[in-house]
Amino acid sequence: MALNLVWNNEQDVLEIGDELIGLLDRLLQKAGEAEGISEGEVALTFVNDEAIHELNREYRGIDRPTDVLSFAMNESLEEELDIVYELEEGEELDELADVLGDIVISVERAQAQSEEYGHSLEREIGFLVVHGFLHLLGYDHQDTASEKVMMDKQEAALAQVGLVR
Repeated sequence: MALNLVWNNEQDVLEIGDELIGLLDRLLQKAGEAEGISEGEVALTFVNDEAIHELNREYRGIDRPTDVLSFAMNESLEEELDIVYELEEGEELDELADVLGDIVISVERAQAQSEEYGHSLEREIGFLVVHGFLHLLGYDHQDTASEKVMMDKQEAALAQVGLVR
């Protein structure tokens, strides 16, 4: 089995093509392998600053755009369902057990950050995908030690697919 990347494009800043999605899928597989995760679904949505600003305000109480948001299904499946998924008639929660969660990326933020950090947009989006994926698995960066753990894992996965600075 493999992790399943399902994606949606809700922005018009950047054309999202098969090449980028293929790269992000390989990156997700490498990050999953490193964590011992070989199956599950990750939903990735590309948005603009306005859309992520609204999500950030609504779900985190922070009134500004951000680069990436993650909504993990495994934290509390029923609570998260209210945020990211509406059950269809006849659908059971068990059917969602393999859904790891949703990652939402602002392409506008990613573009600005890639310029600021001096690397490619593909690398920045890849970084945000791995960062979001690690959050789906329960990682956080509340302190220096946990931030280092996440950074090391992110950089290792990015290096495996050639997305280096």
